Amino acid sequence: MSKRILLFFITNLLVVSLVTIILSILGVSSDSISGLALLCFIYGIVGAFISLFISKWVAKRFYKVKIIKQTNKNTKKITLFNMVKQVSQEANIQMPEVGLYNSSDPNAFATGPNQNNSLVAFSSELLEQLNEKELEGVIGHEISHIKNGDMVTMTILTGIANAFVMFLSRIVATIIVEYFTDEDSTIGYWGYFLVVMALQTAFMLLAYIPINSFSRHREYRADAGAAKLTSPQQMINALKTIEKISMNAKSSRQDGYEFAKINSKSKIMLFSTHPSIEDRINALQNLN
Repeated sequence: MSKRILLFFITNLLVVSLVTIILSILGVSSDSISGLALLCFIYGIVGAFISLFISKWVAKRFYKVKIIKQTNKNTKKITLFNMVKQVSQEANIQMPEVGLYNSSDPNAFATGPNQNNSLVAFSSELLEQLNEKELEGVIGHEISHIKNGDMVTMTILTGIANAFVMFLSRIVATIIVEYFTDEDSTIGYWGYFLVVMALQTAFMLLAYIPINSFSRHREYRADAGAAKLTSPQQMINALKTIEKISMNAKSSRQDGYEFAKINSKSKIMLFSTHPSIEDRINALQNLN
């Protein structure tokens, strides 16, 4: 756990440092509303794309992903590798890196900055529990995410949301501070900072409602893409098996990669990155 926290701290520090250097070169200042807006836009968008650019590197280290090579002698691993290769050819995209990470959670995810530089990773539980037809359906789902450019789209949406949240929280915080400030008292810098942090948390929570709504939409698209690359029934069977295993999984902890995974648990649909398994199966059945 400490290594993961350190990894994300270093990643965020790198993003902030790079954006700060860019802003210094451009001479951007937050002294005016337009300057603040530009500052927030650059931090939001540039920061998001820097995160996307290093997403493969971060994912490999966060999950301790082991890359599967074509020369691998393990039967299951080389079968997985060959299936990803075949489905990628069917989708007419460059084959992504194929990885495996140790987890009791039956899941998989795709990440990377573009179609030509991507990673598809599978949990050890998924590889062990799904049969080849079901596994092929999961592969089709992840390859569809890559082909649809979902990583880039989610990055843009998140970047724009971050920019608006940063901007609005500072504008509203300034209004609040001015309201409670007079000749005899002032909230001060730390008071302003705490107000900004509280507003950013609240506004970002609201921003995730439309972001997650789009995320659910793209899951339906990826399922449909998997159905075309394989078959609707293969994807349906894969989802049923994943749901069954997930109920008994030792770890269902959510993390920063929930957007990327094939399955995610959430009790509140507004904040869920994925539709329910039942809804996804119903959508796939309507494709038949």
